[in-house]
Amino acid sequence: MDHLYAVIMAGGVGSRFWPRSREKTPKQLLEIFGSGSMIQNTTARIQPLIPPERTIIVTNVQQKDAVIRQLSSIPKNNILAEPVGRNTAACVGLAASWIQRIDPDGIMVVLPADHLVHNEKEFRRILRLAAEIAEETEGLLTIGIQPTHPETGYGYIQYSEDDTDDVHRRKGVYRVKTFAEKPNLETAERFLESGDFLWNSGMFVWKASAILKEIEIHLPDLYAQVNEVKQAMGSEGFEEALEKAYGLIRGISIDYGVMEKAGNVYVVKGNFGWSDVGSWDEVVRLSPNKDDQGNAIKGLAIARHSRNNYIDAGGRIVAAVGVEDLIIISTEDAVLVCRKGQSQEVKEIVDYLRRKQMNDFL
Repeated sequence: MDHLYAVIMAGGVGSRFWPRSREKTPKQLLEIFGSGSMIQNTTARIQPLIPPERTIIVTNVQQKDAVIRQLSSIPKNNILAEPVGRNTAACVGLAASWIQRIDPDGIMVVLPADHLVHNEKEFRRILRLAAEIAEETEGLLTIGIQPTHPETGYGYIQYSEDDTDDVHRRKGVYRVKTFAEKPNLETAERFLESGDFLWNSGMFVWKASAILKEIEIHLPDLYAQVNEVKQAMGSEGFEEALEKAYGLIRGISIDYGVMEKAGNVYVVKGNFGWSDVGSWDEVVRLSPNKDDQGNAIKGLAIARHSRNNYIDAGGRIVAAVGVEDLIIISTEDAVLVCRKGQSQEVKEIVDYLRRKQMNDFL
C-alpha cells in the first residue's frame, strides 16, 4: 500500500523500568529481549510492510540524538522531537499533520516503540487488514489482543457483534462498544468470562485526515495548536512554532480525548504473541531461560538457596542467598530490590526522586 505510513511513538521515559530506564536512555532504547533495542526491533518488524522512508518517529528532544544513532535507516527529517511530553493525542496530531502535508491520502499505523511481538507475519497481516478497513470506512481502528488471563495491567476494549456486519465480523473486525480502564482482578475476571473484551494494545490505524477531523471535533484547542505547527512544517520557523504550541497544549491521551468519544470506531482482533512489556514483572514472565530453581539471571549474578528470582546484574557481581520471589536490577549508580508482583510501584520511586530533585538518578 503506497499510502501506508508507520508512526512510532517513542517519547516515554519508561519509569517502571527504573533503574535501567532513564530519561535519556528510556526503555525503548534498551535491549530487553534478544539482540537490538526495543525501538530497533519495532521498526525492523514493520519494514516488510512499510519502508523506512515512510516511517515517522515521534520522540522528545532529550532522546532525539540517541534515536538517530539507533535508527540509521530512518531519514533524519522523519524523526520529530517534541519539546515536552504532552501524551499521545499531541503525538498523534503532530504526526498526522506531518503525513497529511506530504500525502493527503496517507494512512497511519500508530505503534508504541516498546512492545514485544512474537508472530511478526501475523502482526503485519493484522495491520494490513486494519489499513484496508480504515481506507474503506474512514473509521478509526484499534488493535485488540485476545486475552489469555485476567490481566490487571492493561486497559480493555469491549466489542459488539450485533452492531457489526457479517463481512467485517468474518475478518475479525468489530464495532467498539466501550473502552475500560485497567481493572482490579475481580473485574478482569468478569471481562474474561464475558468473552467480548479484548486487551487494549495501544496500537491504532486510521487515515491521517480522519483522525485530524476527529481531533478537530473533540479536542479543538489541540487541533488549533497542531494546525499552527503544520503551517510551519518545512520552514525555518518549525522548531519555534513547535515550542510555542507545546507550551499551550494540554496533555491528554488519544484514547480519552478521541477514541472514547468518536462514533466510527472499530477493533481488529489480534493474536500474535503480544506484550507491552510494561513492568519488570512482565520481563520476568517472558524470560525463557530459568535455572532449575526458577531463577532468571542476566550478567554476573550468583543465586544460592534461592528460588524464583529475576536478577539483572548489570556490570557488577550480584549474589543472592536464601531469597525468593525477588526482582533485583543493578546498574552503575542504583540497585532495585522489589518483591515480584509489585514492580508497577517502581514508578513511585521515580516520582520520589523527581520530587527530591535527584536528577542524576533519573
